[in-house]
Amino acid sequence: MRRGRTLIFVLLIIIIGLVVGFVAIRQFVVTPEPEQPLYVEVFIAGQPVSQGGKITEDLLATITIPQDKVITVMYTREEMAGLVGKVAKYPLDQGVVITESMVSDGSAAVPISGPQWASLIPSGMTAVSIPADRLALAGYAVNNGAHVNINACFLFVDIDPAFQSALPNQTATLTGTGFSGEGLPVLSLGVAASGSSQGRLELDPSLQQPYYLIPSETQRPRMVCQMLLQDVVVMRVGDFPLDPTTNLSAPAVAVAPAVEGEQAQAPVGPDIVTLLVSPQDSITLSYLIMTDAELSLTLRNPSDQARQATEASTLQFLLSQYNIPVPAKLPYSLDPYTISFGNLELLNAPQPPAQ
Repeated sequence: MRRGRTLIFVLLIIIIGLVVGFVAIRQFVVTPEPEQPLYVEVFIAGQPVSQGGKITEDLLATITIPQDKVITVMYTREEMAGLVGKVAKYPLDQGVVITESMVSDGSAAVPISGPQWASLIPSGMTAVSIPADRLALAGYAVNNGAHVNINACFLFVDIDPAFQSALPNQTATLTGTGFSGEGLPVLSLGVAASGSSQGRLELDPSLQQPYYLIPSETQRPRMVCQMLLQDVVVMRVGDFPLDPTTNLSAPAVAVAPAVEGEQAQAPVGPDIVTLLVSPQDSITLSYLIMTDAELSLTLRNPSDQARQATEASTLQFLLSQYNIPVPAKLPYSLDPYTISFGNLELLNAPQPPAQ
């Protein structure tokens, strides 16, 4: 009897130990199953939507994605009221997830024709293109969506207000056609051009003799440069595609056609840039283009919205602002001497395609 009680007691100890070990192993060794992620419904285009088309409930469909994959620009089921009634900025293919950048306010819900990129122009603004080269585009650092300032340089000359021609005028000789019987000159005159420029009469201080000066060359233009526009958005660098449905994300780089038997030439850099400006600024830029002013773009940080007051740069400004002295006339000089700077030539510049 006593031996049976001892056996039962031992069995109880073994059972309790097994239970405690099982619980410990389950708690500290067995990995708990991960929680299932929550899912959210977001709107997609259930049917193709044309550019400018109004978003209605019957054009929408939803897909379910994990909550951690949802971004703020998407429209969820709870945000349907903020999506219905808007218009599509671009053509939307069926199945495309709709984001805030693809739609605009319903107040513009009118039939829209033309290329899709016209919808990218903000209200009250317009797109204008200006010529640009490697220097004007800051070494092609300026690209689609960049924020830039626009500098312009002008050449001024003096003109004759009546003739509207550059000074100095050309001189000519007037001769009468004869005399009347009473010895009076006839009033009709003939003009014979002498070919020399109009000069001026001066008195020599040493000899006290007058002499007539004429210019040795044509009038030299006076240059001035100034920053005209600030924080202008670049819509596109290079030509727009002829196909209005083409994606604008690709850079516009022209490639010269390969000639049979020759290696293909390097890509040709763009020579035009389209800017988003006000209508008044577009007229100003058109005037500058027609008058052959030199335009250049300077790249700026898109988060910098400050406006800077600048002074126009002239020869007088350079001398005073940067403390540049006018060289004195000395009795000696450098050898070899330099009378002009060579034309600026950039190495590794893209070559134009062969004609």
